[in-house]
Amino acid sequence: MPEVLFSVDQARSMRDQSVPGHNRWHPDIPPAATVRPGAEFRLECRDWTDNQIGNNDSANDVRDADLTVCHMLSGPIAVEGAEPGDLLVVDILELGPVPQETGPVSGQGWGYTGIFARHNGGGFLTDYYPDAYKAVWDFHGQAATSRHLPGVRFTGITHPGLVGTAPSPELLARWNAREQALIDTDPERVPPLAMPPTADTALAGTLTGEAAARVGREGARTVPPRENGGNQDIKNFTRGSRVFFPVYVPGALLSTGDLHFSQGDGEITFCGAIEMGGFIDLHVDLIKDGMGKYGVTDNPVFMPGNVEPRYAEFLSFVGISVDRRSDTNHYLDATVAYRNACLNAIEYLKTFGYSGEQAYLLLGGAPIEGHLSEVVDVPNACCSLYLPTAIFDFDIRPTAEGPRRADRGRCAVSS
Repeated sequence: MPEVLFSVDQARSMRDQSVPGHNRWHPDIPPAATVRPGAEFRLECRDWTDNQIGNNDSANDVRDADLTVCHMLSGPIAVEGAEPGDLLVVDILELGPVPQETGPVSGQGWGYTGIFARHNGGGFLTDYYPDAYKAVWDFHGQAATSRHLPGVRFTGITHPGLVGTAPSPELLARWNAREQALIDTDPERVPPLAMPPTADTALAGTLTGEAAARVGREGARTVPPRENGGNQDIKNFTRGSRVFFPVYVPGALLSTGDLHFSQGDGEITFCGAIEMGGFIDLHVDLIKDGMGKYGVTDNPVFMPGNVEPRYAEFLSFVGISVDRRSDTNHYLDATVAYRNACLNAIEYLKTFGYSGEQAYLLLGGAPIEGHLSEVVDVPNACCSLYLPTAIFDFDIRPTAEGPRRADRGRCAVSS
């Protein structure tokens, strides 16, 4: 096993660890450890909410989760010799849930998918499903099942939802300025258009006093993906993947967290993956002046891993860029098109006895594939959603006899 560079006591909050992690992006957060190029090491990770969500049949915890504490990240890890303009090469060697059979902590044999309420983050379909719901999943080796979604079993593509390097002071200032400008276009919107710095619940590693307070005032929230990588939620970023991260500060300052047992393309419920605590093993190296050599001015480049389930048959649902509620055409809007593909899949699954909320949760956690099918035939973009048929223990293909409707139970709801 590689050396554990960042250790987590899963019985304690990230704030109470001997070396705490962080939940903001800021160049002044000091490294928790330093390695040389070529090093292999393990980072242990908390659940992204710092374990606010429980293994139960109520979604009140999802409804009431404090998202200002998210994401709890392990790191930063400094790499000797890394300088702005380099590319940091990161290989994912291995990752998995907390290595215990069962327990109260997410990752100890179980994980969860949540639909966040509109007032608390919302989701891709929040206009259609504005309340909080949850599905708890049990892990069986590489497979997952849920008492809240009976009839479904699939192999997960385990991956980190969030990995990134620290921004430079200049890049951080750009993030905050442009996101505040977006918020200012509709400051009362629910859910908000972006999430500005929130000082009260900021965690800045080992910093204390005024230095920690400044990180709270300036540090960027970790919710969106940005030029440094961050919360990209790419399900194929799994074992065997190699990622080339832009370096913006000396040492690169690599951090990770938000581990997922599985996820569908888009992570459409916002907490759409199967969330868990766990561990990740990494190898790092450097390409000096790599950003200039390869034209990587912004955002990482990565090579997907070759370890994932291979489903041979799919039922695919198509969406176009027309708002079905108002019958309004949007010009080549892939977001509207993919939303419609998701809604079409949900309506189809409801004919087999699932509720809309159950189907929504399923599309978030199962390894569905989202495809941008075309964006040139004006006015309608076309997106498609590929649902593996083999994850169900009954036939979901259309037949002359009609759908096999049954009692599919219920997901966890909020009171």
